[in-house]
Amino acid sequence: MSQAEVRVGAPKGRGAASDVRLPPRGRDQPLQTVSRRTTVRGTLFGNELLTTFRRWRTLALLGVLAAVPILIGIAIKIETGDGSSGVGGGPGGGGGAGPAFISQITNNGLFLVFTALAATLPFFLPMAIGVIAGDAIAGEASAGTLRYLLVAPAGRTRLLLTKYATTLTFCLVGTLVVALSALTVGALLFPLGDLMTISGTSISFTEGLGRALLIALVVAASLIGVAALGLFISTLTSSGIAAMATTVGLLITVQILDQIPQLHALQPYFFSHYWLSFADLMREPVYWDDLVKNLGIQAVYAAVFGSAAWARFTTKDITA
Repeated sequence: MSQAEVRVGAPKGRGAASDVRLPPRGRDQPLQTVSRRTTVRGTLFGNELLTTFRRWRTLALLGVLAAVPILIGIAIKIETGDGSSGVGGGPGGGGGAGPAFISQITNNGLFLVFTALAATLPFFLPMAIGVIAGDAIAGEASAGTLRYLLVAPAGRTRLLLTKYATTLTFCLVGTLVVALSALTVGALLFPLGDLMTISGTSISFTEGLGRALLIALVVAASLIGVAALGLFISTLTSSGIAAMATTVGLLITVQILDQIPQLHALQPYFFSHYWLSFADLMREPVYWDDLVKNLGIQAVYAAVFGSAAWARFTTKDITA
């Protein structure tokens, strides 16, 4: 380290800006820029949101999520061009598996919302979350901006919580993008009105909209475990690409393992096992058991990997 470099110290255990190297005097412009961004308390989260949602990568991910319901709706409309239901039979279905919704889309476009969420939740939504979460810390380190963020009075814990809150916001936004896109396409291509639940009872369109919103919120909450896992992986490396690839790879691996019958004893502990339980919100009465298990599993993953991310990040020697 040259004489022009300074090592910023902080009391051990407080997780502030310990072991962060300031650049030589000739390269202090980035530090000034980031300092202005983080010195005003309460603006860090807003700036992180703006930074995240202005990136072309984020916009591309949201565009892909919005396109999935459009493709599903057009495909079903072409398949049933005469307006008849040719996709499947009856409202029945079990285990909250979701495919039962697809047979009802031609009768009521609102079912496209449920079908699109069921189609995107196993892969598209968690993949997008994995990209955002995996890049949260590692991306800053790879770009050389992480140490600048930490020398400002943000603190490591506050920065980590801000990154996690930003990722959770993307979970909600991504889910709502899928739901709103599906609702728009469903209204344009198919009739709307009272709808039939999985249990065979009829509910009003207004109540159906309320359940669709509740389902979207449950789907967003189903991703908080993935967000915490991706954030933890992001603290282990200084390569944003490596963190994103590892997170997405783990998502795919876990879902493959969740389909192997020989692992049935372990599968209830996988974060993805109860993802499609949101379909139970379309039962009358609502079947809550799997929904509660899903939210409980997500809370456990968030606590475990969130704590691991904090422990790693607050003791990590930041050199980039």
